[in-house]
Amino acid sequence: MEKGVERWIVDISEWNPSPHHFSFSMSFLPHHEHTSITRFFKMEDRKRALVSRLLQYALIHQVLGIPYNKIVTRRTAEGKPYLECDKPNLELPNFNFNASHHGDFVAIASEPICLVGLDIVSQTIPVKESVEEFIQSFSSYFSRLEWFNIINAGSSPQILSEFYRYWSLKEAFVKAIGEGVGYKLDTVEFHHQNWENIVVKVDGKELKDWRFWLLELGKDHVASIARGHPMYATSSYKTTLNRTHFSDEQYNLGLHLPNASFIFRKVEDLLPSDETGRVPPCL
Repeated sequence: MEKGVERWIVDISEWNPSPHHFSFSMSFLPHHEHTSITRFFKMEDRKRALVSRLLQYALIHQVLGIPYNKIVTRRTAEGKPYLECDKPNLELPNFNFNASHHGDFVAIASEPICLVGLDIVSQTIPVKESVEEFIQSFSSYFSRLEWFNIINAGSSPQILSEFYRYWSLKEAFVKAIGEGVGYKLDTVEFHHQNWENIVVKVDGKELKDWRFWLLELGKDHVASIARGHPMYATSSYKTTLNRTHFSDEQYNLGLHLPNASFIFRKVEDLLPSDETGRVPPCL
């Protein structure tokens, strides 16, 4: 079952494809995915969009053994990506994944039983305003305790780092359950011991069947991973899952699987090793 716990990451600052190479890499995806990539004007945004989708296809192919041209991904009404599969993998009864990108990194995480949420933040320093001015506009998204911890973190760089850490964890939780941008983030409150043993309270109630990790990626980037019970998924997301009910023993097995370390991949690693993976132009 640990096979379903995957963490992959790509540093897109190291990938500078020619127009031909970019088009070649995109050709392995279904045509309907192309417009979601080319709609971006800036090349950096196109790179993030392309690598995010390649990570999804490559991970599904490696973990489940589905050929690239047989993989079908959809999105829920809230925009949560999921794999459409008629034959569930009995060893990985609830295989699901989540991708994230910000700054230099694009990453993906998957789980075999629990919901998974992933969020990456580049701890960008504001250019035209102070740190304090920048974070003030986000104050309504945090609980009183979280906001107190943020503004009392120390120096401006420490305040910014504290802000991004809390923000990343909130995003990972919301993405795990499949919610959209309208979710009330101030009702999601995180507690931690020096960013270890992280727990979450929603509307003041601790959710004991969740686990969280906050990881330093380097280059002032941070990643948060959320792992939680399928019963918390939105109604639209639940319909995409194979199972939402587990015995305590079954669920605890998934909840306490080791959290895998991120494996750094090159874009070339995400492409099929032969032409059999290419998607026909008509799709």
